[in-house]
Amino acid sequence: MSLINVNVGLLGHVDSGKTSLAKALTTVTSTACFDKHPQSQERGITIDLGFSSFVVPSYDDFRNLGHQEVQVTLVDCPGHASLIKKIIGGAQIIDFMLLVIDINKGVQTQTAECLVVAEILKKNILVVLNKADLIPLEKREATVNKVMKKMQNTLKDTMFKSAPMVVISADPKGGVDAAPEGIEGLVEALSKMITPPVRKPEAPLILAVDHCFSIKGKGTVLTGTVVQGRLAVNDTIEIPHLKLSKKVKSMQMFRKDVVQAAAGDRVGVCVTQFESKLLERGVACAPGFLQLGFAVIINVNRVKYYKSKVSSNSKYHISIGHDTVIAKITLFKTEDTSDHFNLEKQYEFAEELPEVDDCVHVFALLEFEQPIPCTSGDLVIVSKLDIDIQKPCCRLGLYGNVNLCITDKNYEETVLPKLLIFKWKEKKGLIYKIVNDREIIAHSLFKKETKMHSFLNLKVTFTSGETGVIRSTFGQGGKVKVELDEDVKEETKARYAKKSDANTAGSDVRQDRILVVLRFKRYLYDKDKKVTQG
Repeated sequence: MSLINVNVGLLGHVDSGKTSLAKALTTVTSTACFDKHPQSQERGITIDLGFSSFVVPSYDDFRNLGHQEVQVTLVDCPGHASLIKKIIGGAQIIDFMLLVIDINKGVQTQTAECLVVAEILKKNILVVLNKADLIPLEKREATVNKVMKKMQNTLKDTMFKSAPMVVISADPKGGVDAAPEGIEGLVEALSKMITPPVRKPEAPLILAVDHCFSIKGKGTVLTGTVVQGRLAVNDTIEIPHLKLSKKVKSMQMFRKDVVQAAAGDRVGVCVTQFESKLLERGVACAPGFLQLGFAVIINVNRVKYYKSKVSSNSKYHISIGHDTVIAKITLFKTEDTSDHFNLEKQYEFAEELPEVDDCVHVFALLEFEQPIPCTSGDLVIVSKLDIDIQKPCCRLGLYGNVNLCITDKNYEETVLPKLLIFKWKEKKGLIYKIVNDREIIAHSLFKKETKMHSFLNLKVTFTSGETGVIRSTFGQGGKVKVELDEDVKEETKARYAKKSDANTAGSDVRQDRILVVLRFKRYLYDKDKKVTQG
């Protein structure tokens, strides 16, 4: 119990100096760090997740749990707008965030998106103002104070309004051998801010795999972070994407052989007889724990910075862990106080994501174009990544957790008909004839060819105030008999007692005509198209 691992993400706009900061901090590197990817070196930016680590002394919260030191594993997330999927995937395995900002440029588009991701994940942040060495010495103090005030203003309406800030120069340009500046202060601030993360070591294994490669004579190595559960040599793991199970031959943590790993650990897992090209990134798990989901239902939380409409039947990018797929969205809402979807309850279809005050809770059915592994409780981020990356706007639209994972390939036939999602429908007609005090004939509610049996015994209201029930058809032209709940009003009788009104009762000539209104529900996925008012 002397050493515990904490995963700290480096997030920020492209070229803010995240990788330089990782180099300045790190004492041990993993198989994927410091822009080893050939395109990273060629383009000068991080295009994949990089991992490295260093050890800091522990403070009270950790020592009370028996941990004398804390191993900080850095997750260097790419900052380029086109790589937001990798940022989202990386962010979901981290415990704390360093938000790296070029002090000479301030908050940029991807800085803001990283803040949104941090808010979604409810992770604490330390703001790192980098590249201070590029500010002339005589202007440095004033510039730093100005940028800090701007940052405080940016953060004031977020959960990070009290976030500390440190000023550094991770890669000073004053000379080839110039040492990084401000790193000691950053490490001290980080050491005091990080707290023991909540882990689920007893839960079924989930390993978020971010790299996969072969070693000649050894086998194939899956590197990743244990999201929950435990893993040991000789255990069997499953790769649900491929429906393959493999036995763990050996494991390493930052180049040291280990026989087991637990939730929160960064680990390399060696298996045999597995082609590394089959899996770039994804998930491995305890056999049978994760199944491929063809659709999910999530509770919906709006991202306040997303300015576009979110509409039903539109397509969005859906991120769960390292997987991002396209899905069709169907929104529905309820005034019920429960924020968890219930198959037994009714929900009203929503054309667009309602305003916050319009209802109590909103849910979304997401139908994937390709199935992905998922389980109840998984975090889902819904985004519109095909927006022009040159536009300064947030692309993350909403988020939620999986309430129902639909694993049946034929779910359109087996699951959707069970969803009690309805649309309100309305038909309007006119009074054709007042038969007596309790009976009225209505017309124009239905077409001549309408099958009337579905509408018998449904309630109608009159714009004059009366209410009643459709009891039967009348003739062959779509007219119906309505039995009133109370006697017809004298004013209504008087209107239709006049000869001129009687002559126009069966037409639409009168501007102040009394309408007969039928309002009913029709369920979205009911093939029989039954109607109800319940």
